Formats: sequence, C-alpha cells, structure tokens
Amino acid sequence: MIYVDDSGHPQSGLAVYGWIEFRPDHWRSVLRAWLDTRKALWREFGVPVTKELHTTEYVNGRGRISKRIPDRHIHDGHEYWKDFGREVAGDCLETLRCTEGLIVGSVYRRGKPKELMSTKRDLYADLVARFELELAARDSLGLIFMDGDGSDSSYRTTHRGLALANRRVIEDAIHIDSSGSQLVQMADLVAWSASAKLDQHPKNQFAARWYSDYMAERDPRREPQEL
Repeated sequence: MIYVDDSGHPQSGLAVYGWIEFRPDHWRSVLRAWLDTRKALWREFGVPVTKELHTTEYVNGRGRISKRIPDRHIHDGHEYWKDFGREVAGDCLETLRCTEGLIVGSVYRRGKPKELMSTKRDLYADLVARFELELAARDSLGLIFMDGDGSDSSYRTTHRGLALANRRVIEDAIHIDSSGSQLVQMADLVAWSASAKLDQHPKNQFAARWYSDYMAERDPRREPQEL
C-alpha cells in the first residue's frame, strides 16, 4: 500500500513526490502509531484528531490547528504559531521515524517553471515504473493512494498505459481527500520535508535537515532521489 503526495517549488520548476508504503498486514499498526500521536497532540495541545495537518500551513504559522496554544509559545501577549506548529511537526516526524513496518521515499525532478505540469506528469510516470520494478522483484502487487479528487486525467493515463499482462500496480491511483486521510497526511509530511531539503532558503531553513534526521532511517535510499 503506497500513499503519495506532491510538493515542490513551482517558481523554480522543482517537482517532488513523497510517499509512505507498507505491506497490507502492517496497515493497522502504522495507522495506530499515527493515531496515538494524534491523540497525544489532542491531550497536550488541543489539536483535534480530525483536524487536517497540512504541513505547509501549520509549520509556517498559517494554520490555526488548535484553540489552546501552550504558554511557552506566547510571549508578551503574542502567540507564536510558527514555533507551535514546528513543535507539532517534531512529534509527527518522530512518529514517522519510529513506526515499525513503515517505508518512506521521495523523488524529484527540476524542469522549466512554465512546464511544471509536464514535469510532474513525467516524474509520476517514471515513479510508477519504478514501483512496478520493485513490486516485480518482490513478486508483489500494490495499490497507490493519492491526495485529490482524481480530476487530473494524466494519473489515470499513466496507469492505463502499463501492460496489463505484467503490471503490478492494481487499478488507477485511488484519490482521497487529504482532510479525511491520516495516511495521506503522513505522506504530505514526507513530501514537504523532501522539498525543504532540496529547495533550501532562509524561510524553510528550520526544516532543512528534517529528511536527514527523521526520514532517512525509514528511506532505503536515505535521501530524495532525482528521477
């Protein structure tokens, strides 16, 4: 089971896909580990378990994920939402690092900013081809789940272009709204962390080592791969 989300930097033409994967018999334990963290965030910070954790929003202080920000993030009457969001991210990153049976990964490609959609489409096609090879080597089948409503037909075209006699990825990508999927939200954190490592600038310097410090332990290739 493979849960994929995208990230990147449109202004520079950088396209990134990050994902989590695990065998179906690990689905329950992976989800349980994440839900345990979500429940802890509710108890300590008042972040509802059902509240979407969209990385780019809460780590940049734009998402109001709680009505009860801790006193340590309030100074002179001002609420420091960025600091709060990054503390929440730290707990989530540690969960990814420690979850048994979980594998993470990421790939990227740099193209022309005006051709970003084409870059993303081609990168996704090559990523699926890589999944196919890996699944064949293990004599396994796989399902891909993605954020979104499935309106972009290029994902469907990629899957249906695979030779049916040999393909290992079952069906088209299954699109799920990230607001209702804890597992897609995990993939979002992987993709965003990969992007922060690849596209370092002063505003995201705080996350430049997130991938190395937390994801690498779960990534067989240890870092985002250019594909």
